[in-house]
Amino acid sequence: MAFKVFVDANILLDLTLKRAGYGSARALFTSAIAGDTQLYTTPAVLHIVSYYTGQFYSRMQTKEIILALLADVRIIDADHDTALAAANSSFPDLEDALQYYAALREGLQYFLSGDKKLKKVALKQLPVVAPAEFLKLLFN
Repeated sequence: MAFKVFVDANILLDLTLKRAGYGSARALFTSAIAGDTQLYTTPAVLHIVSYYTGQFYSRMQTKEIILALLADVRIIDADHDTALAAANSSFPDLEDALQYYAALREGLQYFLSGDKKLKKVALKQLPVVAPAEFLKLLFN
């Protein structure tokens, strides 16, 4: 059974812009293609990735990159109740809270992010782990 995981904007940007975390992001996508993981994100994250990717590539290349991402990443969203729960949470950043609570509502198993502050406020039912940490869990 494949792990259902949320990927944040930085992971997708590491992949699309070939930043420092490229290796882990690529391995994560390889695991999705192999069927070991199912990747999820939100429209807000897709918007962020589209914007920053568009700063480095042409409009057509950016569109192709986003379409390639969407082949392996499912889009989830937050409803009104989820937004209320996020706004009332202990998360210091509402943007992070919205992403996290959307993933929680969807019943995902892991929230992948390199943001160490998120680990402190994460709930037991949806742990926050770095991509490299998740890959170790996946392949051990």
